[in-house]
Amino acid sequence: MRTDKIFYSLFQAFPSIFFDIIGDTTINPNTYEFVSVELKETAFRIDGVFVPATETTKEPVYFVEVQFQLDSNFYRRFFAEIFLYLRQNTSVKFWRAVVIYPNQSLDPDDQQPYQLLLESPQVQRIYLDELGTAAENSLQLAVVQLIIERQETAVDRGRELILRARQQLADEATRKQIVELIETILLYKFTQLSREELAAMLGIDDEFKNTRMYQSIKEEGKEEGKEEGLEEGKLQAKLEAVPRLLTLGLSVEQVARTLDLTLEQVQQAAQNQSS
Repeated sequence: MRTDKIFYSLFQAFPSIFFDIIGDTTINPNTYEFVSVELKETAFRIDGVFVPATETTKEPVYFVEVQFQLDSNFYRRFFAEIFLYLRQNTSVKFWRAVVIYPNQSLDPDDQQPYQLLLESPQVQRIYLDELGTAAENSLQLAVVQLIIERQETAVDRGRELILRARQQLADEATRKQIVELIETILLYKFTQLSREELAAMLGIDDEFKNTRMYQSIKEEGKEEGKEEGLEEGKLQAKLEAVPRLLTLGLSVEQVARTLDLTLEQVQQAAQNQSS
């Protein structure tokens, strides 16, 4: 699962998500631009930097790293990139660093050379599985936590978040962006599922039909002459998704609830696959 791409999309679409994650609600996220920075004359690239929109501001530059794999040399590389950036950008006076881990087990042991920095307010380590009530109270943080949700519960959780987005977000454009990010996260999580199967799992409605994902499905259908019989095609896509979901460990009841099918339809689809 390419979590770096997902977080890049999240932070670009909603910079406020980052400031929710670090727990700083005093900053106006609209005053920042999220960019990827390649350092001159080196092989270093800083994947995520929140840069103040104007150079006159005293707001800090935020260096962001999403670390979902264990890397024993991570801090040596990360701080080397930061200080090289500061050397090449002398106008920067204030900075902070944020590392986002799924859990503490991926936080490397090689910390002694940077202990003072790691213990200072200048560096913040975020563990997604420890967001607790903050994620319960924030739709954006709940979407971020969907990245680490177990496969067995990810689809149900995704549908809950889509429902919350519809209920809580009055702005249609923002709601569509959130819905599409949820679908993108699930698509990365269930790499063995096709777009059609994922659409069937979530349930296609008028709002979903306006997303880029559904438009892609629709265009593919046009090219293959599948425009007619949409309702029948939706049911068929759901039935074809049944065996895949069962192999992921979901029960017959969970599959039926996820795809909005009857138990009999799920059982019949499973039997058809095995016969």
